[in-house]
Amino acid sequence: MSVEIKQETAKDLITFKLEHLSKLIDSILAKWNQNNIEEFLSKARSGELENAELDAISLKQINFDYQELKNLLSTIIKD
Repeated sequence: MSVEIKQETAKDLITFKLEHLSKLIDSILAKWNQNNIEEFLSKARSGELENAELDAISLKQINFDYQELKNLLSTIIKD
């Protein structure tokens, strides 16, 4: 199934979603007083941050989605 949408509409939708995901990332990092995703994930994995496992799993997925959307946006902008 494919759907056609205007390029500007696609950019707006992707940008909106990126902003939302960025806020989610920031809120998880702030909750654990961390500034860096990789450091947070490392500390959660090692047990340095107790009970951070669920947030680490969520953050890892959110960050993956963020990167995918960022890549998609860059391909749209090139066209």
